[in-house]
Amino acid sequence: MELSTRIEQWELRKPFTITRGTFTSSEVLVAEIRDGQWLARAEAAGVDYHGENRQQMAEQIEAAWFELGDEPKREALQEILPPGGARNALDCALWDLEAKKSGHSIWELVDLKPRDLTTVCTIGIDEPESMAASAAEMTQYPELKIKLNDDRPVERIEAIRQARPDARLVIDANQAWTLPRLREVAPHLAKLGVEMIEQPLAEGGDAELQGYEPPVLLCADESCNTLEDLEYLATRYQMVNIKLDKTGGLTEALRIARRARDLGLELMIGNMLGSSLAMAPAFVIGLLCRYNDLDGPLLQKRDRENGMAYDGGTVSPPQAELWG
Repeated sequence: MELSTRIEQWELRKPFTITRGTFTSSEVLVAEIRDGQWLARAEAAGVDYHGENRQQMAEQIEAAWFELGDEPKREALQEILPPGGARNALDCALWDLEAKKSGHSIWELVDLKPRDLTTVCTIGIDEPESMAASAAEMTQYPELKIKLNDDRPVERIEAIRQARPDARLVIDANQAWTLPRLREVAPHLAKLGVEMIEQPLAEGGDAELQGYEPPVLLCADESCNTLEDLEYLATRYQMVNIKLDKTGGLTEALRIARRARDLGLELMIGNMLGSSLAMAPAFVIGLLCRYNDLDGPLLQKRDRENGMAYDGGTVSPPQAELWG
């Protein structure tokens, strides 16, 4: 059994701006495991705001692979590597390998029935008129996710709502607001039909949300990383955004999804950009979610071979030739 890793660059269709900066490409790490006739693989971007980079992730994977020994197991991996991009890539590659070697699809392995999902399509931060123009061009996408910062958030949503009165809107503030700012803008956003606000306050600073009754659902993103976060989040948010790069793979993500639902939290699946190979294991969690953010390939100029099938905002389950 052999392991290899490589770093890939995927150019975006246009610059993509969020609170943390502007991106023109997506850099990812691909992990491949060859076991005789089987070739399994997975992709991860890592968590940039946790200081991860692809070279560091590759080194972590190689060290973990040595420690896992001749019969690598996903459960052992959870103890060897911390949550993050390296564990995500190796964990999802091991899921792919298990599916291929057993002859059972990922749906059989996790006991979920695949179906088409609706994904949001994301609009990055820009001038209000430019964001509205982007929304107007996205008539095939019924759900839009709008990136915002603390500059004119209501004005931007007003422009988008005028351009797309039919669209379901969710927004992502990426930690850009304070609680007074949230109290100020949330009622206006509710009147504009915004359904959910993602991570309005900074990670670690959202203790202030205890006791706040928002007019719009609040979703934890940067604050939701592992299973241990959920008890804290359940008294401050109504929803959590699960990203496999944060959880360290599908194994932990499944645990988080099931425990979150037990606590009464609704679910969203998200991504850190990436090709269909990153979206495929995330799709598994999407089957349990209210909102799905699986639009990484839609933001790229091209996708990899055997990529996932998108028809506007509808995305079909991945084929085994891609993953699982």
